[in-house]
Amino acid sequence: MAGTHPRITLEQWRALEAVVESGGYAQAAAAMHKSQSTITYAVQQIQKLLDVKVFAIQGRKAVLTEAGQVLYRRAKTLLEEAAALERGAAEMSEDWQPEVRIAVEIIFPTWLLLECLRDFAKARPATRIEVYETVITGTQEMLADGRADLAIGPEAGKGSTPLAPIRAIAVASPDHPLHKLGRKLTDRDLKRHRRIFIRDTGSQRQVDVSGVELRWTVGTKATQIRALVMGLGFAWVPEDTIREELKQGTLKPLPLRSGTEIKGQLYLSHADPEFPGRDAAYLADIILERVRGLTPRPPRARPARSAPRGSAG
Repeated sequence: MAGTHPRITLEQWRALEAVVESGGYAQAAAAMHKSQSTITYAVQQIQKLLDVKVFAIQGRKAVLTEAGQVLYRRAKTLLEEAAALERGAAEMSEDWQPEVRIAVEIIFPTWLLLECLRDFAKARPATRIEVYETVITGTQEMLADGRADLAIGPEAGKGSTPLAPIRAIAVASPDHPLHKLGRKLTDRDLKRHRRIFIRDTGSQRQVDVSGVELRWTVGTKATQIRALVMGLGFAWVPEDTIREELKQGTLKPLPLRSGTEIKGQLYLSHADPEFPGRDAAYLADIILERVRGLTPRPPRARPARSAPRGSAG
């Protein structure tokens, strides 16, 4: 069938990308370690074979035409896909990965994560593990940027697997003034006291803590929990994260009149579901097996109460 075979090679598309990003034919030639005539010919072939004008001369400078801009964007996507395909194929041919990077939303229980990593290390002792403890948008951002092979977070992406439900409860130290009121608490009661948040680790933070005038924002859940135990404020915290504090009585659930908990869902996602890498896939299987052993069929829960998008807690 006519038209089933590409007329433009990846090398020609790469030349176009280099001209645009380097700022000219000479610069592209230097970047690609090729002659300027080779780069010029590659771009000319694209224009000739596709019957489209890629560059227009404005003054002394060649700039992309509208059609050229479309071709450049699609060429860049094509080259990125080709590179990802090669990386994935290379990883499939290897028996192990030297390193697995995992971004983990801090509401996922640390003890459970460490148990999964311990099981992984028994079979893959030489594989390095990079754990990034992330908050809200930071989790998916690391996955999208290719800085993590695997992610556990609240956002479902392409090929994500539902992992576990999350139940967060409002807590404070037993000595906190809110516990001294001796009655069910209202939203007005909460607004009079400091709330402890955890900062979103995404670079494009969408901070939304409207209505929370009294607040502190910290960087880790360890600092948040310590502040709560010291009676410095209150927060909504995943129950599994503070199970020891609840058991020991250093933290106590607040008796709220309504919206006593926040329910959500965590997902397990690969940066590239088609080529996850053997060790990343193996670690994912361990996590899924361990979590499902605790919660056989995690429900798709919707939040019972809306939490501010900008920070956790």
